[in-house]
Amino acid sequence: MAANGLNAVRIPVGWWIASDPNPPAPFVGGALQALDSAFTWAERHNIHVIIDLHAAPGSQNPNEHSGGRDGLQTWGDSQIAQTVQVIDFLAARYAKRSSLLAVELMNEPVAPGVSLDSLKTYYQQGYNAVRRHSLTAYVIMSNRLSGSSLELVDFASQFNRVVLDMHYYALFDSKFDSYTVQDNIDYVNNFIASEINAINRPDGPLTFVGEWVAEWQVKDATKEDFQRFANAQMAVYRKATFGWAYWTYKNVNSHWSMQWMMDPYISLGNA
Repeated sequence: MAANGLNAVRIPVGWWIASDPNPPAPFVGGALQALDSAFTWAERHNIHVIIDLHAAPGSQNPNEHSGGRDGLQTWGDSQIAQTVQVIDFLAARYAKRSSLLAVELMNEPVAPGVSLDSLKTYYQQGYNAVRRHSLTAYVIMSNRLSGSSLELVDFASQFNRVVLDMHYYALFDSKFDSYTVQDNIDYVNNFIASEINAINRPDGPLTFVGEWVAEWQVKDATKEDFQRFANAQMAVYRKATFGWAYWTYKNVNSHWSMQWMMDPYISLGNA
């Protein structure tokens, strides 16, 4: 990663990592040792680490990456205390590691299943948990999927070293099914660019495009089409004041793998 010019890695973890090496079924142990190793490798190669709580107790969205297989989304007020305990555990363990850049309190909570009031209550308590162990680590708060992109800006502005995370995909919505190459590029240059500009405020939180990918619904796209799409996204995501993270670095699906996409598809010289 360092050789490819990357300076940070966003590492997703599940809430059960706090019970490692013997998490409750059906989860398996080993995540904590892997995360410890990642910090060691990151420090060896001068890479910053963002710990991302990708799966919260009860699942903050109905997708499998939130820790469930049945499509249920039950995270709410009754899970806040346990979720804060996980953040406290992670912050306490890694606060002194030189490579720790940030702790992301939750990945992709989905509205309306996760209410804005519950999320703000949790973000306040999660922020406090991180600050008990570190005054310098950034605290990342993810926008709700299907919520307003501006709904957390004023709330997040009251905290120190806080980042708002938003994710952009030309996927997962039927409107993209008929988009052409140029339609997708225009969507990035117009809609996404204007949204990031609206969130960026001089006295507001930093902004982070925590997930994006150079993949779409376009059929028979050429190498040059993918290059144009990737370059358009990187040009716009430069507006994010905390930077961006590609999903993912390694993946069996070529365009989802940044390692595979690096030169000639993606050049960090354009980032």
